[in-house]
Amino acid sequence: MNQQATPLRRQVLTAIVGVAALAVVLFAIPLAVAVQRLYREEAITTLERDATRIAAVVPDSVVTDPGPVRIPSGLSSRLSVGIYGLGGNHIIGTGPTWSGVAMHARDGRIHEAVEHGALAVAAPVPSEQGLIGVVRVSTPYDKVSDRTQGTWLLMTALALIVLFLATVFARRQAARLAGPLERLTAAAQALGGGDFSIRAQHSGVPEADAAGLALEATARRLGDLLERERAFSADVSHQLRTPLTGMLLGLESSLTRPGADPEAAIRTALKRGEHLQDIIEDLLRLARDSRPAREVLDLTDLLADTRAQWQGPLTAAGRSMTIAGQEPLPEVRASRGAIRQILDVLIDNALRHGQGRITVAAVDVGTGVAIEVGDEGPGVPDGDDIFTRRAPSSAGGGGHGIGLALARSLAEAEGGRLVLRRPAPPVFTLLLPAGEDQAG
Repeated sequence: MNQQATPLRRQVLTAIVGVAALAVVLFAIPLAVAVQRLYREEAITTLERDATRIAAVVPDSVVTDPGPVRIPSGLSSRLSVGIYGLGGNHIIGTGPTWSGVAMHARDGRIHEAVEHGALAVAAPVPSEQGLIGVVRVSTPYDKVSDRTQGTWLLMTALALIVLFLATVFARRQAARLAGPLERLTAAAQALGGGDFSIRAQHSGVPEADAAGLALEATARRLGDLLERERAFSADVSHQLRTPLTGMLLGLESSLTRPGADPEAAIRTALKRGEHLQDIIEDLLRLARDSRPAREVLDLTDLLADTRAQWQGPLTAAGRSMTIAGQEPLPEVRASRGAIRQILDVLIDNALRHGQGRITVAAVDVGTGVAIEVGDEGPGVPDGDDIFTRRAPSSAGGGGHGIGLALARSLAEAEGGRLVLRRPAPPVFTLLLPAGEDQAG
């Protein structure tokens, strides 16, 4: 049977207040007993002193000739004084007709006891012939009890104040400890609901702050990942459009053109299909933010493949392309698929939005390699941020869509940079650091 767990706030509050209450009880009970004994001993000591003073002035004839006894000055007005015989019988003064504590004093020592609601002390009266009687002094026991109870009430009030302060402290401490966890719970629920904008709040509790920072990093990571996954479909659509159209046109042409070689068309379609597969794999790696294996890039071979791939579409569009590679070039480590995708974006962009001859050149820039792609078109209008990802519908037919944003993301993932070196006629430059600069 499942039992509902006690909230952390209540656990902390109960623990702190319980410990405080236990400490108060363990301290207060012995202290209360000690206070009671202390006040009683103080009263007895005072009575013993008074009884001794009176016994010193009692005449020897008090038993045989009872008469008024001179009481020393300075005694309490509530003090009851009586002279008793050695058998405990009352002779003169105030007090009960018989006193047990007075009878016990015939042994020559001072005795005390509570009699008839009073705290009494009996002191023997010495003479040259020996003990002749007993002086009994008493005070109402309520006086001692009232003093003790007053102190107990004060101690109880102090204990209640301590418990109140402990409760206030416990509430604050419970809020300090449980608050960050409650915020983390709310943030986790928001994260589960698709809110990736959560941010950690400093609470002063190192463990909770660390958990909050970890949750914030997770939310940011998941948000970035979801954003890349959402962009993946648009990236695929953009990057597959041209090669897929070329493959379909090639197959249709082989079916409609008299004397066409179906086997050659199929081989060409297979090659283009493999290229489509490479495109999908490259985009999946980017969407998942995985770091592709970097190996030495053969730029000469890559440029030759680029020429072969785009020769057909450019010829069909009445355009031409010049590819040049400076020799020798520094060694560059990068994903072949990623660089191929960047070149495809730049060449497709030049084919769609540019004019005249397309030029692709790889040159040594000292710290790496620069691959430049340009055309003879009017270029990029001033103030147009061409590297910002936009929906295709917002391009208005003459915009640059999402291709350049994708190309820049691929370049940065490879440790390089993609910039617009010249707006008109447009020249895009892909900068790739040399192999030794990519060690990190």
